[in-house]
Amino acid sequence: MSSKSTEARPGFFINRDFSFYWCIRVAAMMAFQMLAVAVGWQVYDMTGSAMALGYVGLAGFIPAVLLVLVTGQVADRFDRRRVVQAGHILEGSVAAVLALGSWQGWLSVEGIFIAVFLLGVGKSFSSPSLAALLPSLVKTNELPRAISAASAAMQTAIIVGPALGGFIYVAGPAVLYGTGTTLFLLCVILLGLIKKPAAPEKPVISNPEDKSVFAGFRYIRSQPVVLGAISLDLFAVLLGGATAMLPIIAKDLLHAGPTALGFLRSAPAAGALLVSFWLTRNPIERRAGHVMFAGVAVFGIATIVLGLSTSFWLSMASLAVLGGADMLSVVIRSSLIQLETPDAMRGRVNAVNFVFIGASNQLGEFRSGATAALMGLVPSIILGGVGTLAVVGLWMWWFPQLAKRDKLVEKAAD
Repeated sequence: MSSKSTEARPGFFINRDFSFYWCIRVAAMMAFQMLAVAVGWQVYDMTGSAMALGYVGLAGFIPAVLLVLVTGQVADRFDRRRVVQAGHILEGSVAAVLALGSWQGWLSVEGIFIAVFLLGVGKSFSSPSLAALLPSLVKTNELPRAISAASAAMQTAIIVGPALGGFIYVAGPAVLYGTGTTLFLLCVILLGLIKKPAAPEKPVISNPEDKSVFAGFRYIRSQPVVLGAISLDLFAVLLGGATAMLPIIAKDLLHAGPTALGFLRSAPAAGALLVSFWLTRNPIERRAGHVMFAGVAVFGIATIVLGLSTSFWLSMASLAVLGGADMLSVVIRSSLIQLETPDAMRGRVNAVNFVFIGASNQLGEFRSGATAALMGLVPSIILGGVGTLAVVGLWMWWFPQLAKRDKLVEKAAD
């Protein structure tokens, strides 16, 4: 019996296969968060260079750009469960080599950069396929709730992963890398337990180019709702991404130490997690477009408050609101992208979306740092918040179909 026909269950675990999917999202993100802790500490211990940490981020991002045309095509042509498994096998193997090198003492900075690049390769294949797999595991009308639950899984891992990774690191980086290896192995096993989704109906292809690797880009450009949703995420985070400046905010604005910084870093994820829990019980049923744009606007306002705040608790509150508002808009945007995209093209569209999300995060950090250096920290953060509000106004004007979208699911589920 197909998981898609299974009766919905209350709460997060909609059906058996989705339960496995949810656990995979938690385990994979936990592994990445732990590896990030280990890599960051090791690279900084070896080099004492902040620039070296920047190169770590660059090494992980480059594969997504280089492979975007390949990973999307692979996700649409092959069994997505097996593609995700292959990605996690690569990631787990890299983590195992890092564990071995740390244990035996031959791991170098250059070796870590290569490992991070290979981890990026694995994630470039696994992430779009994993995202494209979700709609085939639940009914159409259950998808928004499933995305909320999956987002909650991600935020839980983002909160718990770094803290647990820092605790395990006391025993040594090899132990932490070994833990990451185990989590990736768990993902591979759980993927093997997910039933193969029923093959989707093949769409009538009026244009042979729809089979090409560039079809994802062409489809996004031709669909105002999808283009508006993806580009809104790109520019909102690009302009409003102030969280990269949290170390400076904690030290120079709040005159606090590293413990306070840890709380500040967890606040957005905590806010996002609360909203994720709420959305699983109260899915958006009407005025989805207006709610999404309202979420992005609140994100911008919270960013401005963060820039103006000199109080630790006000900054914590603004970050929690920022994370919650972002999660609200993310769930709606993700639902629209998945629902508006044919299954045969979801891999390529999600691959493009994966790059856009990565680009917005990476470039947003660069934008924050560059403008802070040019005009000061507070003006930089405020400018980002104001820019986000401007994006909301422009996108509501340029993409009226997105702004006027009422229901996430416009057609009744089969």
